[in-house]
Amino acid sequence: MQDASLQAQLLESKAEITRLRERLSIGTPTVHKDLSLISLVPKWSGSETSVPLEEFFENIESAAKIGRWHSADCMQIAALKRTDSVRTFYNTCLELHAEDATWDKFKKAFRERFRDVHTDQYHFVRLQTARQAKHEGPQEFADRCRALAQKIMCKDSDPVAQRVHRENAEKDAFSQFCGWPVWGIRKTGQISEAAGSATSTNNSACS
Repeated sequence: MQDASLQAQLLESKAEITRLRERLSIGTPTVHKDLSLISLVPKWSGSETSVPLEEFFENIESAAKIGRWHSADCMQIAALKRTDSVRTFYNTCLELHAEDATWDKFKKAFRERFRDVHTDQYHFVRLQTARQAKHEGPQEFADRCRALAQKIMCKDSDPVAQRVHRENAEKDAFSQFCGWPVWGIRKTGQISEAAGSATSTNNSACS
C-alpha cells in the first residue's frame, strides 16, 4: 500500500511539473535573432576609402539592437566583415581569440591598432581642398566629404554635445560638397537658408 501511494504521488508530481513547464513556455516567448541584418554592415578594410572605424562599430551595434544580437555575435560579425590588413591583424591578435574576449575589448584593440596618426589640421586641409574626381559619382564624393568631416569631429562623452558635434560634421561635409567654404557658413548658421536660396534661384532661372 505504501509503495502504491508513493508511486501515485510521484506520478502526480511529474504531471504538475509538466503543467508548470507548459505555463512557462506560454508566458515566456522565445526570442529569435535576426541575422539577416548582417547585410547592412559594410566590409571594413581600414583604408582611407572605407567608412570610419567608429561608424563601422555603430553600424554593428545598431543592427545588434534591432536583431537581438549578443556581444559574441557582434565580434563574430565584425570578424566576418574584415578585409585586407584588418583580416591579418585579427588573425594574429591572440587577445581577440581568448575565451574572455568581449566586444569592448574587441573595439579597444581595433581603436589602438587603427588609430589615425594624422592631425586634425591634415584632415581639415583635405576637406577644404576636396574636389569631385573625374570618375567619381556625386554619392561617392558626398561619402568622401562626410568621412573627412567625421575625422575632424570632436569626441565628447556627453551624448547631447556629441550629437551637436556630429551635426556640425554633417554641415561641414554638406558645405564642401556644395562648394561652400567650410566653417564659414556653419558660423552664421545659414546652411539651410543658403540651400533654400540656391534652390529658389535655380527654380527662378528655369521658369
